[in-house]
Amino acid sequence: MSKLFSWLDRNQDIGVLLLRIFIGCRLIYGVLDNIIYWPHMLEFRDFLQQFDFPLPLASAVISVYAQFLAGVFVLVGWKIRYAALILILNFTIAFLMVDRHGSIESMTPALAMLFSALLFLFQGSGKFSLDKQL
Repeated sequence: MSKLFSWLDRNQDIGVLLLRIFIGCRLIYGVLDNIIYWPHMLEFRDFLQQFDFPLPLASAVISVYAQFLAGVFVLVGWKIRYAALILILNFTIAFLMVDRHGSIESMTPALAMLFSALLFLFQGSGKFSLDKQL
């Protein structure tokens, strides 16, 4: 086991890369329908309105594009700490305004994104990233 753990220690950046790929793709996939198909954005607006968000349409558009752009940045590993700050803000608001009212199961997606963003804030993008290449 010590050889395995030693190899894992030397290759920590692979773990960061795998998490970046998953989180980046999930963020992009999760909002792409709102970007491509305006009625879905309006459904998201209506959802936010149920939870008394101020300016629900503006809130929906800002949240969707913030998640999309941050997802792209996370995926390619460019300016990931800035992307992480945006995600931390977005998913903290999502948790406080919506998810805290539900079960632990319904809280998990927002919390997983929030804590992944916290990891990216502390860890950075790793060596397999545009940040390290540029």
